[in-house]
Amino acid sequence: QVQLVESGGGLVQTGGSLRLSCAVSGFTLNDYFVGWFRQAPGKEREGVSCIRSSSSTTYYADTVKGRFTISRDNAKNTVYLQMNSLKPEDTAVYYCVRVLVVSSTACRAPLAPWGQGTQVTVSS
Repeated sequence: QVQLVESGGGLVQTGGSLRLSCAVSGFTLNDYFVGWFRQAPGKEREGVSCIRSSSSTTYYADTVKGRFTISRDNAKNTVYLQMNSLKPEDTAVYYCVRVLVVSSTACRAPLAPWGQGTQVTVSS
């Protein structure tokens, strides 16, 4: 059974940092590209950052470039998202998911199932 379990969210002030983790099971992480998506209230889910299996290629949305860093530890079956210089507009539920397409300019085709998500709230 494929599972992705996100953790590490919370409430932080503007300018603060959080590190999200995604523990996966039921599949071999090294076989897949993975990514972080987020959904704010009333908005569509959007791709934030994605990474290829070998970590050779990463994607970042323009809104998070220079502030967020994605990484993965295939041996630990875990994907991370380090978020620095957080802004109120980063407030959302963050999800990790397997994806089919990752390039430096795109992250597309998420594969079910999604994790349950972790809430990130940035106060102004």
